[in-house]
Amino acid sequence: MRPFKLLAIGALGFCLAGWARAFPAIYHVNVDTSSLSGSAGALDFNFNPGPLTAQAAMLQIQNFSSDGTPSSAPVISGDVSGGPLPATLTFDNGGGFNDYFNGFAFGTALSFDVTLFGPALQAPDGVATSGSTFAFSLFSDAAGTHPALTSNTAAGFAYTVDVNLDGSTTATSFLLAPVPLPEPGSPALMGAGLAILLLSRRRRSQGAAAPALAWRGR
Repeated sequence: MRPFKLLAIGALGFCLAGWARAFPAIYHVNVDTSSLSGSAGALDFNFNPGPLTAQAAMLQIQNFSSDGTPSSAPVISGDVSGGPLPATLTFDNGGGFNDYFNGFAFGTALSFDVTLFGPALQAPDGVATSGSTFAFSLFSDAAGTHPALTSNTAAGFAYTVDVNLDGSTTATSFLLAPVPLPEPGSPALMGAGLAILLLSRRRRSQGAAAPALAWRGR
């Protein structure tokens, strides 16, 4: 049995968490990037062990899809192979810092699958004292200094998956929901237009009545 969870956009300040205990663990991530569409930014994926002893684990980013496109050669650190996007990326937690950073020209959406496997999930040894964590971030600048679409302003992560000591995994989304803007002809704009029209008519009516009131006072 393979757990498969859909992680979509969360509302402001809302964290969507998923828990799974199986091998391998697979999560599907959808991100609405319409608020960044047409801009140049960056994506970052990393999978790192905790500060103490972590059991071996691996992770793959698969089925990456977007109407946006990578805009530069990726910068790779540590035990990362495969790629470049949209090809599969494979991470090993054997190094202290395992990271894939890529400039990205945003479209309206992107999605990918996160697959975790290895001894830490399949056969926890009871000896490890740290788990491992996958983190995904989006940035509104190509240098990767301004996190985007996340409520986690401290770390800048939009989405994480923790590999726990018992072999389970915990997924958390910090993704912000985009604020929709009314389109021409939508009820919101029609309502606003009607309110302005009524206010205009009321003012014209009051303006026409004013001379009559003044005349009566004389």
